[in-house]
Amino acid sequence: MDELRERPGPPWRQWVERAGRGPAWRSALLVALFTQVGAGWAAHAQSGRVALDGFARLLLLIGPALLVVRHRYPAAVVCGVSVVTLVYVACGYPYGPVFLSLALACFAAVVAGRRRAAWGAVGLLWAGHLLIGHWLYRWLPPAGDGPTPWAQEVGVTAWVLAVLAVSELVRVRREQWARERSERAAAAKRRVDEERLRIARELHDVLAHSISVINVQAGVGLALLDSDPEQARSALSTIKAASKEALGEVRQVLDTLRSPGEAPRTPAPGLDRLPELVEQAAAAGLRVKVTAEGEASALPPGLDLAAFRILQEALTNVVRHSGARTARILLGWRPRLLELRVDDDGPASGGASEGGGSGLIGMRERAAALGGAVEAGPRPDGGFRVTATLPLKPAVPGEAP
Repeated sequence: MDELRERPGPPWRQWVERAGRGPAWRSALLVALFTQVGAGWAAHAQSGRVALDGFARLLLLIGPALLVVRHRYPAAVVCGVSVVTLVYVACGYPYGPVFLSLALACFAAVVAGRRRAAWGAVGLLWAGHLLIGHWLYRWLPPAGDGPTPWAQEVGVTAWVLAVLAVSELVRVRREQWARERSERAAAAKRRVDEERLRIARELHDVLAHSISVINVQAGVGLALLDSDPEQARSALSTIKAASKEALGEVRQVLDTLRSPGEAPRTPAPGLDRLPELVEQAAAAGLRVKVTAEGEASALPPGLDLAAFRILQEALTNVVRHSGARTARILLGWRPRLLELRVDDDGPASGGASEGGGSGLIGMRERAAALGGAVEAGPRPDGGFRVTATLPLKPAVPGEAP
C-alpha cells in the first residue's frame, strides 16, 4: 500500500521543521565565528564605542557557547544569553552581531514552547537597553557618551518585535505541520483498517457460504453413500463446484492484495448471479423463491456487490442456523432505495440467530458503508427475517429519502 505512505514535504518545510534539531555545536560554532569577525568590523565603524578587549571577546564567545545546549535547556539559555548581551551593551562595546546569539536562543525557546522565558529575556534586554541609553549612560563607558537617540530605540524595539514575531510564526507553523502529520497518519491507518475490514468481509462471505454448502452436501453424501450412490455422486459434484467457485473468489481477493494497482481479472459478483446463488442453495437442500417489486435498474458495482453479498450471507445463515427448507427473497426497487428481504419459516437449529454473528455484523457494515441499514430478527408468526435497505444514489442534503 505504497500510496498510504506519508510523502515528505517541500525542502523549505523540512528545513524549518529540522531547524535547531541537528547538531547544535555546528550552528553555535558558526555563530561564534561570525560574531567575532563581525564585531571587529563593527568596532572599526563605531569609533566612539569602547574598543574590543579580552573581556569583550570572552562575552562574544559565551553567548554562542550557551547555544550548544539551547535545545535541552531553552529557557535557561535564552535568559543567560540575554544577560551576557546586556553586560556587553553596558560595557560600551560596539553594537553588531552580538545580538545574533540572542535571536537564535529566543527562536529555540519559543519553538520549544518556553514562550514566557523568551519574551521575558528579550523584554529584559529591551528594558535594560532603554535604562542604559537614557539614565545609566552617565556612569557607564564610554566616557562622555550622551543619551541614545530615540530613533535608535525605535530600531531596537522593531528588531525585538521582529525576532519574537518570526519565532512565534515558526512555532505556529511547526505545530500546524505536526497536526497535519498526525491527521495524515490517522487517515492512512483508517484506510488500512477499512481495507482490512473489507477483505475480511469478502473472505467471510465467500468462505462461509461455500463451506456451508460443502458441509451440507458432505453430510448428504456420507448418509447416502451406500443406499443411493447416484445421489451421493450428485452431492460430491456440488461440493466440487462450490469449492472451485470459492477458490476462484478467494484467489481474486488475494490477487487484489498482491497487485493493488491492477484491475481485477474477473468482475465482482452482483445480482446478475442471483440464479447461481439460488441453485447453490437448492443443492444444499434449501428451496428459494425470488420475487421482485418495481422496475429494476442498473446498479453501481459497489452497490451490486453489497446486495449480492447480503443475500448470500442471509441464505447462508438459513442453511446453517435454521431448520427451514424454504426461503423467500424479495427485491424491492423503490424510487431511491433497493430493499432486500429474506424470510424463512423454520425454527432456529442453533447458532447465532438473534443478530450477534459475524455474518450479520458484516451485512450491517456493508449496508452502512453505502448509507443503508440492515435489520434482522424473528418474525411474529415464526421464522426469521433479514431486511436491508440500500440507497440507489447518495443522499442530497435536505431531501427526503
